[in-house]
Formats: sequence, C-alpha cells, structure tokens
Amino acid sequence: MKKNFVLALLVILVAVASCSFTNKSFENDDKDKLLLDLITYVLERGHYEPKDLDDTFSSNVFDDFIDILDPTKRYFLESDVREFEKYRFMIDDEIRNTDITFFNVVYQRLMVRMNEAKEIYKEVLAEPFDYTLDEVIDIDYDNQEFAANKKQLKERWRKQLKYNTLAVFENKVENRISDATQGDGPQASADVLVKYNEIPTSVDRALTEEEARENTKNTLDEFFDFVGDLERKDWFVQYINTIVEEFDPHTFYFAPEEKERFDIGMSGKFEGIGARLQKRPEGAKIVEIISGGPVWRDQTLEVGDEILKVGQDGEEPIDIVGMRLDDAIKLIKGPKGTIVDLTVRRVDGTIEVVSIVRDVVELEESYAKSATIKTDDAHKFGLINLPKFYIDFEDYTERNAATDVAKEVERLKEAGAEGIVLDLRDNGGGSLKTVVEMAGLFIKDGPIVQVRSSGQRKEVHEDKDERIQWDGPLVILVNELSASASEILAAAMQDYKRAVIIGSKQTFGKGTVQNVIPLDNIVRSNEHGDLGAIKLTTQKFYRINGGSTQLEGVKSDIVVPDRYSYIDLGERDQENPLGWDKITPADYKVWDGYIDFETTVANSKKRMENNAQIKLIDENAKWLKEQQDETVISLNYDTYIGRENEAKKRSESFKTLRDYDSKLAFESLEYETELFTQDSVLREKRDRWHKSLAKDIYVEEAVNVLKDLKMNNIKNNERKLASVKG
Repeated sequence: MKKNFVLALLVILVAVASCSFTNKSFENDDKDKLLLDLITYVLERGHYEPKDLDDTFSSNVFDDFIDILDPTKRYFLESDVREFEKYRFMIDDEIRNTDITFFNVVYQRLMVRMNEAKEIYKEVLAEPFDYTLDEVIDIDYDNQEFAANKKQLKERWRKQLKYNTLAVFENKVENRISDATQGDGPQASADVLVKYNEIPTSVDRALTEEEARENTKNTLDEFFDFVGDLERKDWFVQYINTIVEEFDPHTFYFAPEEKERFDIGMSGKFEGIGARLQKRPEGAKIVEIISGGPVWRDQTLEVGDEILKVGQDGEEPIDIVGMRLDDAIKLIKGPKGTIVDLTVRRVDGTIEVVSIVRDVVELEESYAKSATIKTDDAHKFGLINLPKFYIDFEDYTERNAATDVAKEVERLKEAGAEGIVLDLRDNGGGSLKTVVEMAGLFIKDGPIVQVRSSGQRKEVHEDKDERIQWDGPLVILVNELSASASEILAAAMQDYKRAVIIGSKQTFGKGTVQNVIPLDNIVRSNEHGDLGAIKLTTQKFYRINGGSTQLEGVKSDIVVPDRYSYIDLGERDQENPLGWDKITPADYKVWDGYIDFETTVANSKKRMENNAQIKLIDENAKWLKEQQDETVISLNYDTYIGRENEAKKRSESFKTLRDYDSKLAFESLEYETELFTQDSVLREKRDRWHKSLAKDIYVEEAVNVLKDLKMNNIKNNERKLASVKG
C-alpha cells in the first residue's frame, strides 16, 4: 500500500501522557478490548482533527481492513465478503462498546482461507505450466472482484503462480543459454531473448520449467512459514491500526516490539551483539555483521553462521530452532555489559558455543556523513548526507542529528570547504528539536518553524543563538521522499533565502507533528504487561512565511527530474491526509548574505534546460511510469519475452545514466580515513558512496551553484562564527 513507502515520516515531540488523558478508569480483563478502549479514548481526546465515529467511518474501516488482509483478492471468496457485509455499518458501534466481533469473524475466516491457499498453491505448482498458450493476467487488483467460488479462486492462483514462475523460467533459460555459449564468441543471448521453440536443445526446457516452479514454491513456503509465525495478537494490531489510520496516515499504534524498533530507528542504536539475523528452518542465520559492534570487534562469528541455542551467562540455553525470529532476537539482545552464550553452527558445519559481551551498537548508516569535493579547477567543497533527523529520546546529550551535523560542518571548514551541500534526499524526517537547532547553524537567529495545536494559538520555534556555524554558500538537495523535518529545514532556509533548494518539483508534503504516548502512562493499574504506545498527530507545522507544507511540500528553487517524477508519491497520495491551510507569517528578515540570489537560480535553470543527461533522466522517469501503468501482462512466453526484449532496448538507451561521470573527486575527511585502518567494511562503504556521488548529476549541479554563489554572490560581512554550535 502507498502508506508503506515511507516508514519514518515523523516530526516527534517526546510526550508523556498529560493529566487530560488520566481522568477515566480503564478496566477490562480482555487485553484486546482494553487496547481498543484506550486507543479510541486517546484519539478522541488528543488527535489534531478527531473524526466522528459514524457509519461512514465504519464503512471505511470495513473496506480498508479487508483490503489490508487480502490486497490481491486470493484468500476471501465473494461469499465471505457478503457475510462480512452485515458489519459494514456496525464497527463504529462496536468500537464504542469495546466489541471486537467483526475482527474475530474476519480473522477466523482468514485463517481458514490461508490454510486452504497453502493446499491450492502446492496443487497448482505440482503441474507444469504451458507457456505456449495465449493467456494474460491483470495485476490491477484494486479493480477486481473477489472470486465467486473456489474453482475461480484456484484459477486466480494458477495465473498468479504462472506469472511469478514465468519470470524465473525466462531468467533460467537466459542464463543457461549464456553459460552454454561462453567461449564460443559473441553471445547472442545476452542481447536478445529467444522464442520458446528456438530455445536450444542444450537447455532442458522441461527440467528448467520444473526448477522454476520449485523456486516459486520455496518462496511461498517461506512466506507462509512467516505468516504461520504470526499470532492472533499480531493480526489484532493490524485491525487496531486500520482504525487508527482512518484519522490520518501518520497516526499509528506500536505494539511493544514495534515501539522498540521505532526507538532504535530514531536513535540509530541499540544494545545487543551487532548482527542482523534471518529466520531459517535450522535457526537464525547471520546475514550481516554491523561495523563497530561486539561481533565485529571480537571476530567470533561470520556471515552464514546459524544460531541454534541462546543462553544467558552460563544458564541453560534455550533452543531457538522453529522459534519466531522476534522472540529469538529478544533472547539475544540485552543490556550493555551482560553476556550471551550462543550455540552456533559454523559455515563449515561445526558446532560450538560462543560467548559475547553485549554492548551499545550504533547503526552507522543512520548517521550524518560527509565528504570533500574537489573540482578540476582546484576548488574544494563539502557535502553532508543526512539520512534522518535522529535523536536519543532518553538522553538528548547523546548523539543526535544537530550536534553531528555541526561537527561535520566544522570539519569541512577545517578542510577548506568553500561551500556546503546538505543532502536531504530520501530523508523522512525525525526530531523537531534537532531540525530547529540545525537550522540555527546557518543563520544568525530568528524563527525556524511555526506549530499549532488543534484550536490553540500558534507557537514559534526559534534559533536564539546569534552565533553562526556556517555563513558560506549553502545548497540543499531534496526529492519527493524528503519529508517532515527535512521539509521544515528546507522551507526555513528557502524563506530566509539562505540556501538554494535543488531537487524534485516538490517534497513529500508531510506537515504534521506526532507525539508518542506510552499507553501504560494512561492506565492506573495493568495486569496485561506492556501495552505499547500510540503515535498521535497532535499538531501541524507551518513555514515562517505562514504557509503549510502539508500536501504541497517545499517547491524547489531549481527543479530537476528524477525517477519518481511521474509516479504517484507523497502525502497527497496517502490515505486520509489532513488538508492544506495557512496562518499568519512569523516576524523574520531575509538573509542578506547573497548579492543576487535570483541570478544564481536563473543560471542553474539554464544549465539544466540544455543538459542532455537531465533530458535522459526525464525520459527514463516517463518510461518507468509507463511500466508501472501496464497492468495486463501476457503469460505466453513468446509475447512475454517480446515485451522483455523491448524493455531491454529501452533500458539500454538509459545505460549512460549509470555511466555518467561528473569528473568530481570525493574524499573522506581525515578523522574517517584513520578509522579505515581498523574497519575495512567502512572503507568499502565510503568508496561505494563516493563512486555513486561521482555519477550524481544533482550533486554536480549543486557544486556549480556553490561556485556561482562563492565567486559572484557572497557578501564579505563580518559575522560571529561559532567554533562548534549545536
């Protein structure tokens, strides 16, 4: 669903439930009903724009819950949905009476239909597919009806499985032809896929087709194994969130485990061993070792090792084979300084017990990073990439986005940077406090963002520190996935005319503020354990010029097409977004550091208009949109590979996008190069990043703009510079 595009579109204020949430008694022996009662109460009392729980609301919950459970319409029958229909206008009444009959009925039927689906896909995949038939599949599931009977449902599964397997079969055929022709001169198969009857005899079509079906079956086995691990409470959380998300797309209920993951995502760190795991039938397989963590430091485990048992500092170990991955991870993680004993099957098959001292693990990819940029005319600039506006809610003095960016700015100054690019592309947001402090790095003082609660006067969040961390040329890169806190920073810098904003036509368009409220803070006594938390939309934020970024986002000063240009993406394409509005502007003065801001922007636009690479990017974006809109796909092999051949030709015409070379040289700062001697993984990550930046035309144009600002456009006024601010 569209809401899944963005997982961190958050402008968070740390919230503890206030007394306004504690004047009601919550008593219920049923945890599900207690949760429903609590969450409904909080929504009605605390949401920025609460909705009426009426028949319209009920009908929306009905449609959305069934759509979430069965988006491709391959489980429920038409008769099931007709049976559910009697609840369509009763859900609002059930919510008021803490009744969960609708959920129970739908959940129980889903379990039956999923068990039946397991038998269906096994039956279908037991028989060969005939790829010479002229068949098509329509993958526009939204506009399809539910299957009228089980025969029709099985046919729907057959076509879907044939479609899934066709791609695997075609890929296997292509690879085997390629393998067979290696060493025999030019490989015709590398450029053009052959028709079904032209597949050479060196490729066993029947065996290849059977292997393709086995691949599809294994994938489905893994999926249903994952689904089988889900408990009733997991499905109930989905129902709760269907209700919650009717209020707006960013109001969300976190079950306890999800709240922990949210905190990790916001802080970029956790306490554990520093390895990413994947569930396997034999245990939990290590798929990545996180640089700097205990496993990385001790070099006691490697990717591919499988954890079979988990013990706590000499205690009897617990067998995790067959256990839910989340439950296994709970056993492995733990407080800093404690010991976990892991029974491990090595890649070579040997089994041994490894003891690891847990520690704080920092997710390096979550944090700000920087590089210097050297041009062929001997100029040096700096680039800071910020993936999110992270914060440790428990302790703000710990690592956070504002202080980290301040440090990177200072390091770039020391390295001789003449201008800075701040890259906020794909940055979904984060902490409001950090964005206000970060904006203050680039201006003397003044308002940064305005915030308004429902029915209350606006608040103005200001930078009151007159020191400036960076008073040189500044460019901010954004795209359609720059959201929330990213939009606050970009909007403020645009309103002050402090930075040139380069990127998509507009940013994501999320102009709302969420509070995270632990539900345990509302219940006076609770016998059910941790109740989780609700992320609740409580405010809207506004630019200092008075306009909202809600729906409209921030419009770039210099618009550059990208792969998302023609794809539905952004707040306006989410379910139930709040509307756009405006309030009175704040009192602020436009920055007077640039001599001719408009000329710099105009020069950049001229360069973009005549840039062949930009035109090719735009063509590619249009083609991607065409591909996305094509929903009727042939299941005939010859027709399918004909389409693939056309796609290959089109794709080949866009190959130069990957080969582009800006001729810019990127290097890590000195403090980071010193780390490379101990961390080869970090060196490799930075090398890949630098190679990617060298092919990035957006960064190249950002550097061109910095040159214009530096050479012709900066006033040399005396300013009070900060050594390290933030």
